[in-house]
Amino acid sequence: MDTGSTIAKEGAYSRFHSAMTYYPLLLLFLTISNSTFCQNPIVPAGVYLADPSAHVWHDGKLYVYGSLDESTEYYCSYKYHVLSTSDLVHWDITENVFASRGDNDKVPYSDKELYAPDCQFKNGMYYLYYCQPDRKAAEGVATSKFPIGPFTSGASIALGGIEEIDPAVFIDDDGQAYYIWGQFDAKIARLKPNMTEIDSLSIVPELATEKEHFFHEGAFMFKRNGIYYLVYSDISRGNQPTCIGYSTSDSPWGPFKYGGVIVDNDNCDPSTWNNHGSVVKFKGQWYVFYHRSTHNSRMMRKACVEPITFNMDGSINEVEMTSQGAGPPFNALEKIESECACLLLGNSRIELFETMNEKLGGIQNGDKVAYKYIDFKDGADQIQFRVKALQNGGKISVRLDQPWGAEVGVLNIRGDEAGDWNTVTSKIKKVGGVHAVWLAFSGDKNELFELDWFEFANNSEIE
Repeated sequence: MDTGSTIAKEGAYSRFHSAMTYYPLLLLFLTISNSTFCQNPIVPAGVYLADPSAHVWHDGKLYVYGSLDESTEYYCSYKYHVLSTSDLVHWDITENVFASRGDNDKVPYSDKELYAPDCQFKNGMYYLYYCQPDRKAAEGVATSKFPIGPFTSGASIALGGIEEIDPAVFIDDDGQAYYIWGQFDAKIARLKPNMTEIDSLSIVPELATEKEHFFHEGAFMFKRNGIYYLVYSDISRGNQPTCIGYSTSDSPWGPFKYGGVIVDNDNCDPSTWNNHGSVVKFKGQWYVFYHRSTHNSRMMRKACVEPITFNMDGSINEVEMTSQGAGPPFNALEKIESECACLLLGNSRIELFETMNEKLGGIQNGDKVAYKYIDFKDGADQIQFRVKALQNGGKISVRLDQPWGAEVGVLNIRGDEAGDWNTVTSKIKKVGGVHAVWLAFSGDKNELFELDWFEFANNSEIE
């Protein structure tokens, strides 16, 4: 149905409120509330933190260490940021805690990019394990007295000639630390008490393999109820490492038995390729951390989180990608940013287009995107979009629960060669309760429109 949409011209659109919200990102320390950006991803617009390794330290806070994407042409960058939170709602982001180039260069022997890291704490010191695409010195370690750094004194780790990427460090109940790394098959070795050297005589290759465990890269180990879990990038679906999978054993040395998929990021972006994550318990609930691609690329990845559950036998139930992540469903009566989309079917992708502001771009006829989940409370009968009409314009069909689900409204977006941002408002059939919201796009040609945000309302004009 076409409920008679209206368009409000924005003219010189001001992002003053958003700019004030994101300005603290220029500082070294800042607090960002999920009221100002979507719950998934857990980083704000314009920040691309991938390969999230999550840990809960002695202060009770959760910390996420990851690589930092900066380009669609290559993976990662030359510095790390650290995320931290006390409640999975309010996040701090500490910038440039360690770098391999520039003013904060702490890797004197290599100027290569910094790939996926991990971190561990022992004897009053935090150890940051990093890796680089350097076949002479693939992995290294730096130290700090604080979980958010700064980390200093980067030094290479002798890996017994196995110069591969993606370090992970696990400390068992008896205090013994293990070093896990590698691509295509995982390797493990004991860490010496100094936490900076491995016992090369203890190296065990093929802890997990492509053939038996669908292992690709990105290992992470944790222990629960006497079971050792090896978590990693899993190629069991489509021969692409889009999944976070796991295997289990009664010993950190294995043998490990394949358990299945925890989360799959397929359809988070038209060009998504890999995944990399971790599993951690925080305030009584277990979570999987992972990343999604943006910008129609394998890069520009953003960290996300989903709550998970275990069965009596220790197996992990697979979870879907959502927009709400660790939080409750979104409030339909508040603005929902386009980058919160958790499924993108077709050519649509999330792109940066203003300072600290992202849009849904590349929209073509037949594309569909999902937002899971949205709480309509006592009901909503109106919707507003901030859109930029392109040459041809098109339609947005609003559907519930499934891409073929009940259509509650259609908005007509007229073509506009000037390409100005406008707000488009339309009535919809009244909706209540909690639903997945699907937006289905259609038009005669491919240059339809772009989307910044949308918002529902209940019997009142959206301000």
